[in-house]
Amino acid sequence: MLQREQLIDKVRSVFQSYGFSPIDTPALEYEEILLGKGGEETDKQIYAFEDHGGRRVGLRFDLTVPLARFSAQHIGALGTPLKRYQIANVWRGENTQKGRYREFAQCDFDTIGTKSMVADIETALVIHDLLVALGCEDFKIHVNNRKILTGLLASLGIEDQTVPILRCLDKLAKVGIKDMTTEMLTIDRVDEAAVASLLTLTEIRGSIADIFKSTRRIVTNNALFTAGLDELEELIHGLIVAGVPESRIHLDLSIARGLDYYTGNIFETFLEALPAIGSVCSGGRYDQLAETYTKTELPGVGASLGIDRLLAAMQEIGVLKPMQMGAEIFVVFFDPDRRDDYIRMTRQLRLAGLRVEMYSDPKKIGQQLKYANRRGHRFALIAGSNELDQGHCQVKDLNTGDADNVSLHDGFGTLVDTLKEKLSAL
Repeated sequence: MLQREQLIDKVRSVFQSYGFSPIDTPALEYEEILLGKGGEETDKQIYAFEDHGGRRVGLRFDLTVPLARFSAQHIGALGTPLKRYQIANVWRGENTQKGRYREFAQCDFDTIGTKSMVADIETALVIHDLLVALGCEDFKIHVNNRKILTGLLASLGIEDQTVPILRCLDKLAKVGIKDMTTEMLTIDRVDEAAVASLLTLTEIRGSIADIFKSTRRIVTNNALFTAGLDELEELIHGLIVAGVPESRIHLDLSIARGLDYYTGNIFETFLEALPAIGSVCSGGRYDQLAETYTKTELPGVGASLGIDRLLAAMQEIGVLKPMQMGAEIFVVFFDPDRRDDYIRMTRQLRLAGLRVEMYSDPKKIGQQLKYANRRGHRFALIAGSNELDQGHCQVKDLNTGDADNVSLHDGFGTLVDTLKEKLSAL
């Protein structure tokens, strides 16, 4: 939990550095708000039930759908563009596995009310800066555009089957070409030629420039297909201009994102050392989602960092450093008759900005120090009646066993300075 809290603090700092402000939305929404937004598979995973008032409600499965409802309700007061972040739990009734849980936290950030490509570029930049801030250097942001896929299907005359086809395509990395093809051929009016055309698109390899060149040759008479390529090219250009290494950008025409509401650029982020755990930060542009709840046009773009999945991955690959407990300083309750002196000392050290824990019972020193070592405290302050009467205490380094006597004659000033100096040297 300490590592998780530290990661969340860093995530929040990155969000705020881009001007995103926090909001909160209810864990419960009316069932009708949630159903039909993420897709058939997502609908099956929603925890839905009837409350005591006879209302059909459900636990949110992501933070984007509640945001769309929230924006439709409050955008008049908030104005656009609305840049918000939210760090909260969501629920999905799916099979659990490493890094995938039925209740988990998402760290979402979104920009509502603009179609500007600046917002798309900034979304990808935040994803990049999040991973770097969290200590992950070896990762790739996979990018695609839904318009490319939809435009290709339109050129094949099966655009009315876009939703089931893209849901199927989204499983490609998990189930492989053979199983995906078998499933896709069960979709009405999808034949082997259509599947072959789709696979031709997804299997293009080479440099970013080569992929764009090859892709533009596949469909030449569909404006949506061309618009998707143009938007994707502009996105990647913006990232490179901003200084993102090209090695961290992967133009991946096979990703579709399983949620139905995406309409433009989409993102998935994979750790190179552990790709099997899946995308740790995903999102994209969704320009019609909020229109489900309002007649006002509210285009949006954003992404979500799965903090629990990322934490599991970072633990497995050894990126996370071991953490001490919250307080570095431990005050030994040595003499029960001098309890007030220990309380006064502890209080003054905290007021000076140090994190301090005082043991609650006057047990044997060995027992107290064993507790301090187990908790990960770094320095112990030890003083009995004689030491307190003489105006000093012992500062013991619990890692090395070294100890120094420090004066208390100046009202803990020297003690504070000594502890801060020792902590800064670590």
